Amino acid sequence: MYFENACFDLPIKLCLLDISAASQSNPSSGWEARAVEFFKDRLKEKDAHTLVPSLNDIPMHYLKPNSLVKFRCFIQDMFDPEFYMGVYETVDPATQAKTLRCGKYKDVTECGVDFNSKNTVTAERQTFYCVPIPGENPWVKEISSASRVVPSTSYVPSRQKRSYEEDDDMDTQPQKQREAHAGPQSPTEHHGNGDCKRQETEAPSSQMTSASHLDLNFPLPGEKGPSCLVKVYEDWDSFKLNDMLEVYGILSVSPALSALADEKDASSNLLDPTESMETAEEQRVHCPPASLVPRLHMLYAKQLQHNNPLLPSAATSEDNSAFLASTLSEMPSVREELLAYLTHVLLGDALAAEYLILHLISNVYVRRDVLPLGKFTLNMSGCPTVASYTERLYQIIQQLVPSSHYLGMSLQNMNQIRLVPKKDYVANRLVSGALQLAKNTSLYLDETQLEQGQLDTTGVRNVTALGNLISWQKVDYDFNYHQMEFPCNINVLIASEGRSLLPSDCQIHLQTQVAPSHLEEYLSTMHMLSQASSQLNKFRIYLSVARLLDYSISDEVTKSVEDDFVDMRKDDPQSISAEDLHRMLVVARLLSLSQGQTSLSRDSWLRAKHIEALRRSRMEQHKCVNGNEP
Repeated sequence: MYFENACFDLPIKLCLLDISAASQSNPSSGWEARAVEFFKDRLKEKDAHTLVPSLNDIPMHYLKPNSLVKFRCFIQDMFDPEFYMGVYETVDPATQAKTLRCGKYKDVTECGVDFNSKNTVTAERQTFYCVPIPGENPWVKEISSASRVVPSTSYVPSRQKRSYEEDDDMDTQPQKQREAHAGPQSPTEHHGNGDCKRQETEAPSSQMTSASHLDLNFPLPGEKGPSCLVKVYEDWDSFKLNDMLEVYGILSVSPALSALADEKDASSNLLDPTESMETAEEQRVHCPPASLVPRLHMLYAKQLQHNNPLLPSAATSEDNSAFLASTLSEMPSVREELLAYLTHVLLGDALAAEYLILHLISNVYVRRDVLPLGKFTLNMSGCPTVASYTERLYQIIQQLVPSSHYLGMSLQNMNQIRLVPKKDYVANRLVSGALQLAKNTSLYLDETQLEQGQLDTTGVRNVTALGNLISWQKVDYDFNYHQMEFPCNINVLIASEGRSLLPSDCQIHLQTQVAPSHLEEYLSTMHMLSQASSQLNKFRIYLSVARLLDYSISDEVTKSVEDDFVDMRKDDPQSISAEDLHRMLVVARLLSLSQGQTSLSRDSWLRAKHIEALRRSRMEQHKCVNGNEP
């Protein structure tokens, strides 16, 4: 394959192109831009991106160092910029011949560097700490890996390596096997080992074992997979914390980085404080062993609007208009099938199934001052507590959306888990929390798990954070001396017995059509509902496309809505408020998008008024039967 044959040892090939430029001490002669454009153009060719091996799917030890790879990831943290030797000169000890070399896209320089050379040019790059997309569901990974690239047969690991999962299992080993590593922030200034041999194998097994204690800082517990230090050489201001990216870059797993960490750690007590301003904790975090946290030197990255592998990466672009047109034409029929499926899942409640579809396609499409428009947090009350119904419901949703997270709101969880990310100034890193999620993640809050008891300080802080997330679509990260506000776009579904203690945009009380005596039997067979993978894929495409569509309201329909609002308030001004009108407009927008319509029609507006009237009537009846809920 082209990528397999041409891109191994890529930094060497790129640096050969730069010899003439470097000889003039001009590192910005343009070869870098030409190289990046070359790869961008090739990757735009049909199916070219599928030829690039993925770190998400292929164990790292089956990928050749210095080869082109891709990584579907999430920016969990951003480190301080670092300096490296962009152009440097080496001296051959035998002939004293001098050669100009390029340090770009590499972590370790050649040996024999002439540090007194006038041709040395120092450059700057940024480092992002990237992890797999939090909460990415198994079906996404399975579909993505189904068409993965087979590793090159020209590079076979010399021994059996452990998988990421096995590395995680090493955390149970005795403490004596888990010693700390530390390393410099700018490893390119290290000039190699005495024998001057370029090593292209992984670090020894002992180094991997001792590195296994490293906290990979995944936002969600139980996550597995690779994390990477992504080195960014240009336009790093265009990336933000919590962005989803697909990065194409050069894989670096130089064992010299781990050796540096060992040397630095062993001599840390003897160092002159003026030589290294980093603490041991900071060194351990910023220069982890490359065998566990590889470096990826970015050539090109695209920001992901979604991580659904069944859609083109830009489903709303002109290039994919044919896909979009065919999908839009099928959306009404797929919606009916999905409605029937969710009605069965929700115990025969078709109205609740309507609202669940609207919730699943909701999306913050714009912010007006502090108001996030488009969000639709749904509180589904009346959920049965038998046969783990709420957990089964989450498993169904998990099969439909690309990313999700289940949070059981038990007293123990609320008092112990860390929801809000916090800055660790000793290690100079952002310690992740469960609310550091990618956009359009479905957050499922199971309030039926909440029992009587006392929330402590942590619990109160967590409940407050959830309330702010729901109301304002923001999370206030803890920077010790102040809080920093980070906007987000997270779909929150609250399953509860009564009205939730958390705010919501809409509450629908589940009205089961299954007799209580048959409920357990019905729930036990719910997972046996036959759904072919092709049918599930239709639902998955439908939900993602509906969320990506643009939407508008014509002046004519706007005037009609205003007239309706005035008429509804004529007889009883208390019957409908401005908040009710806003909710109806949100419901009307989502109803239109659920049908594949990009503008509000009169029929969709009337349908929104109708189902809102049914929902409010049901809530009033429930209050009359059960009294006012807290």
